[in-house]
Amino acid sequence: MDLRHIAQSEGRLLRFLRRELGLSSGLVRRLKFREAFLVNGVPVHTDFPVRPGDEIRVLLDERAPDYPAEPGPLDILYEDEAMIALDKPAGLIMHPTYNRTAGTLANRVLAHYQQTGQACAVHPVSRLDRDTFGVVLLAKNAHVHTLLIGAPKEKIYEALVVGTPFPLAGTVDAPIARLSPTSLLRCVRTDGKPAVTQYETLEPGEISLVRLRPVTGRTHQLRVHMAFIGCPILGDPQYGRAEKFTQQLCARTLRLNHPLTGAAMEFTSKQPLRRE
Repeated sequence: MDLRHIAQSEGRLLRFLRRELGLSSGLVRRLKFREAFLVNGVPVHTDFPVRPGDEIRVLLDERAPDYPAEPGPLDILYEDEAMIALDKPAGLIMHPTYNRTAGTLANRVLAHYQQTGQACAVHPVSRLDRDTFGVVLLAKNAHVHTLLIGAPKEKIYEALVVGTPFPLAGTVDAPIARLSPTSLLRCVRTDGKPAVTQYETLEPGEISLVRLRPVTGRTHQLRVHMAFIGCPILGDPQYGRAEKFTQQLCARTLRLNHPLTGAAMEFTSKQPLRRE
């Protein structure tokens, strides 16, 4: 992917990179050693004097990451040169870790890029727990990732929970902290970080269907908050009780404006929630 801009004034290239094209200072530092900045087709340094009418071009193709590409099924909801939205299945980890470099969604995405001739990296914008399924968004380069991370987004989840929330709709405003300094689990505690979830019961019952809107984005927030109000997510083995099926939490809809065009975008998962 390339960024292009026709200069309307004079100035050093760095000013156009930061103000007109919106590149972060960190990205400029990384790109300047790769001859990624061109003016009228010629590689130049960031102090190059730009004149009106000059074409500025930034080459954003990225180097392959240090984990393997692994072909595997991908449910692609949307893709263009800037980003890709996927419908992630349950049971699939998002990204490799130090101890695990294979068998993740990112390995499949990297294989997709290679198969389609795209020199892209994998930059998750939204992340889901292994057993949470639904919409995830990934940027194809660091510049788009920065734009997306800082942009307003509306995330809507659906879940099956044990019992009926009371009241049927409301807001859970309860700080979340680590259960212990070394634990991966979270809990509601007064010394935790602020965490807010809005919920609405769509179908009340012994197993209720709820719609969830996270106002903040704490780790395990929806699972912790629903357990806190006495209605843990069905099948949640950590904050509820283990069942014979996967926890029933779906990232149903993601709404945002396109980072480059500003167009309104909406991505929706088609995966069903299951009571049994």
